[in-house]
This record gives sequence, C-alpha cells and structure tokens, in this order.
Amino acid sequence: MRVVVQRVSQASVTINNKIYNKISNGFLLLVGFEEGDGADEIKYLVHKISQLRVFSDSEGKMNLSIAQVQGEILSISQFTLYAALKKGNRPSFIAAQNPEEAKKNYEIFNKTLSQEGIVVREGVFGADMQVALTNDGPVTIIYDTDNLK
Repeated sequence: MRVVVQRVSQASVTINNKIYNKISNGFLLLVGFEEGDGADEIKYLVHKISQLRVFSDSEGKMNLSIAQVQGEILSISQFTLYAALKKGNRPSFIAAQNPEEAKKNYEIFNKTLSQEGIVVREGVFGADMQVALTNDGPVTIIYDTDNLK
C-alpha cells in the first residue's frame, strides 16, 4: 500500500466540472493498493497518518497531529502509484490491486481513518477526477508498506 500525504491549506476534487468534495486545513491523501494489501497495511497506515505530527505548534515547530489542529482529510484513490516504468515509455499497472478489491480496501481505509475522529472526505473510486490543492510548506510524505517487509 502506498499513500502520498500532502499537508494542505485547501484541496478539492472536481468531477464532471463540479466540485465533488473539498477541505481546508488538513491532508490530501493519494491512496494506492497493490495485490496482497489488506487489513494489516490499512491498520498500519491509518495509525501512522492519524498520528503524523507535521502541523505547527505555538513555537512554529512541526509537532501537532491532524486531530490536534482539527484538520480534515481529502482521500483520493490513485492506482497510478503502482506504475511500473522499467520498460518502454508506457507505464504498466500490473502491480496495482484489482479494482474490486482495491475499492473495498479504499472504503475500509477511509472508514477506519474517520473512526480516529478525523473528518474524511473522498473522491469517487475509478472516476476521472481533477484534484486541486495548495500544498502547505510544502510538506509531502510518502508511505509505502513494502518498506516494512
């Protein structure tokens, strides 16, 4: 499982020329699953993301979690995080989890995050989406559960 976490001052997702969801202060998450990902990877990353201390405290140090700043999450499914680029110029997505399983895992991931007391807004799994954001900092963190194995 891979998640790109971007600290944002605002983010939105547009579908069919209409804003579908938006947040102000918080995280934009790009979320991808590979074959074999499931409950263990979701549990691990929900914990890491919900506890990630990258928001400024009163002294200007990155020391606060998203819950401590009442931030929100905009979660976007992103199978292209598993693009294989070794051969040729056209990416292969063979490592990405099959859409049916990935959609189920994406829904579980978002629900589990929201159970941490964080407002989670979503895009639409598999939709053609336009994502806009203002990366605050910029702060971008990449989690990959393959690094745990």
